[in-house]
Amino acid sequence: MGTLYDDDIIAWSEQQAALLRAGRWELLDHYNIAEEIEDVGHREKKELRSRLVVLLAHLLKWQFQASHRGPSWVHSISTQRVAIDDAVEDCPSLQTLLDDPQWLATAYRRAVRDAQAQTQLKVFPTELPWRMEQVLSPDFWPG
Repeated sequence: MGTLYDDDIIAWSEQQAALLRAGRWELLDHYNIAEEIEDVGHREKKELRSRLVVLLAHLLKWQFQASHRGPSWVHSISTQRVAIDDAVEDCPSLQTLLDDPQWLATAYRRAVRDAQAQTQLKVFPTELPWRMEQVLSPDFWPG
C-alpha cells in the first residue's frame, strides 16, 4: 500500500484542498501538489494539440477527398474549431502554441499521418498549407 496520493488521487486532492483552505501549510504534500499543477498545464496543451490534429486532418480530407464530404465532417470541423476557441478563451496563454511554428509543424505532421491512415492517400502537402487564422475560421473550407 502506497501513499494516499498513490492509492486514491481524489481523496488526496480533497485532503490537500482542505489543508490549503485551513492554512495547514506544514501538512501539505508540496511535491505532488506541484506535479499536479504542472499536469493541469500539460493536459490543456495536450487537449489543444489533439483537437488541432483532428481539425487539420479533417481539413486535409475535406480538400483532398472532396467526394467523401458530408455532414459528419462539417460537424467534426466545426466542433474542433469551437473547442479550440473555447480553450484559448479559457486559457489565453494557449494562444502562444497556436503562434509557434514548430509546435504547429508537429501538430500538422500528426494530422497528415492520421489523414493518410484514414484515406490511404499520399497527396498531402508536407507543410501546413493554410494560415492559422484560416484553419480556425468558421468560414474557411479549403478547395
